[in-house]
Amino acid sequence: MTITPRKLNTFTIFKLPSAYLCGVRTQYIDSTKCVVTVKHKWINQNPFKSMFWAVQGMAAEFSTGALMMVKIKASGKPISMLVTNNKASFTKKATGKITFTCNDGELVNQAIKEAISTGEGQTLTMISTGINEQGVEVSTFNFEWSIKLKN
Repeated sequence: MTITPRKLNTFTIFKLPSAYLCGVRTQYIDSTKCVVTVKHKWINQNPFKSMFWAVQGMAAEFSTGALMMVKIKASGKPISMLVTNNKASFTKKATGKITFTCNDGELVNQAIKEAISTGEGQTLTMISTGINEQGVEVSTFNFEWSIKLKN
């Protein structure tokens, strides 16, 4: 079964309902990148009339995590994944539609290959950048993921 944006959006309804209610939606996914959008609206705003930082974080994390899920599935191996650290920076108010893109598919390939060949857990840092409708960066998230083969 191929993981598609539609399947990922259905996944969020049942497994991540707060992300779904806040408008987090996968737009595109392939072997190298994942694109997730979220639109500023009443339910996900902060008191300053912009998108709450945690909603941006949900969209950004999902762009990295969905890419990780695709790669783990493709490996055919039982591999666990966990966010162990994250860092974010915010450079502009997030209003309108924000598009988060992660282009770290090859990085994930390398970490999975290493985990399989050594049997040791691996960590990797994936980056997701949020861009508004004017093409201006509003935030950048760095997620440190830990992966390892399940016993």
